Amino acid sequence: MMRLVLVKRAEHSRLMTGLSPVIAVALTMVSAGILFAAAGHDPALALYTFFIEPLTDSWSLQEVLVKATPLVLIACGLSVCYLSNNWNIGAEGQFVVGAIAGSVLPIMVPAFESVLTLPLMLLMGAAGGALFALIPALLKTRFNTNEILVSLMLVYVANLALDYLVRGPWRDPGGFNFPESALFSAAATLPTLGDGRLSVSLLVAIAVAILLSVLLARTLKGFEIRVLGESPRAGAFAGFSSRRMTVFAFLLSGALAGLAGIMEVAGSIGQLQPTISPGYGFTAIIVAFLGRLNPLAILVAGFVLALSYIGGEGVQASMGISDKIASVVQGMLLFFVLACDTLILYRIKLQSGQTAKGERAHV
Repeated sequence: MMRLVLVKRAEHSRLMTGLSPVIAVALTMVSAGILFAAAGHDPALALYTFFIEPLTDSWSLQEVLVKATPLVLIACGLSVCYLSNNWNIGAEGQFVVGAIAGSVLPIMVPAFESVLTLPLMLLMGAAGGALFALIPALLKTRFNTNEILVSLMLVYVANLALDYLVRGPWRDPGGFNFPESALFSAAATLPTLGDGRLSVSLLVAIAVAILLSVLLARTLKGFEIRVLGESPRAGAFAGFSSRRMTVFAFLLSGALAGLAGIMEVAGSIGQLQPTISPGYGFTAIIVAFLGRLNPLAILVAGFVLALSYIGGEGVQASMGISDKIASVVQGMLLFFVLACDTLILYRIKLQSGQTAKGERAHV
């Protein structure tokens, strides 16, 4: 009787390392088509509307880039954490705290308008995100707490703090009682690129991805990140400190998430609102793994995931499909990315009867 088995490879497959994200995207598209058909819609039309149509119009393409910018920034920071074996799941909270910290100047000191306004806002946003990420890092290094749980729970703290501020002390007195801050002044708003909402934050994201790729590939710190991530014991023999690396990784990750947060509100939104993120911090986890934790590949992965947001809005508007389909597609993509990664360590083989002698197989 023939059966499929997974046979462990002698070494990691470089071919599958590159192909597995492509296979995952293809399987996601096929599964999405089946989902659309099951819901009673033309799968070909739905897939075109979801994945292709946003790329055919200048406005929607700009919106894809607007969504991709925070995803790339956050995912780049997360890649450093994950490569160093530190699991930051709270980038969503660090994104929100960065937005809050960076908004102190335009909200509390609206009269301060100069060439220093924006740079100070960006620095304060990055600092806010970094300090918020420092909490799970210190708890892990000092008390051995689980950074996954701590960073995740802090997301709720950040969101509730934002909600309190925009409904309370930071609410715009001239905003007809709507829960939002006053609009930022021109000096506190990022310059735009083109005629849409796209701002120079896109250029910042690209620059960060390039610089981070150089850091990881060409510097001693990048070597330290990889060694400690793959083998903490080997890193200890080399004189590297896993505790210092945990603090560094969380600080860098939080800073980039906070920078993304303040650039989001100072760019495409222009004010603080109760909800400033459709889940960028969580979606960026998918982006990081789809990009193989490589900052340059994350640029492409961020664009793909951003496309799911705009595509979801497109099928909702033109076909009446729930906008929650974007979250479903993102979830399927994460599942297939993780499943296809199995092919890096194992190869699929048709086998009859018992496993050949000396060959290790896994059903």
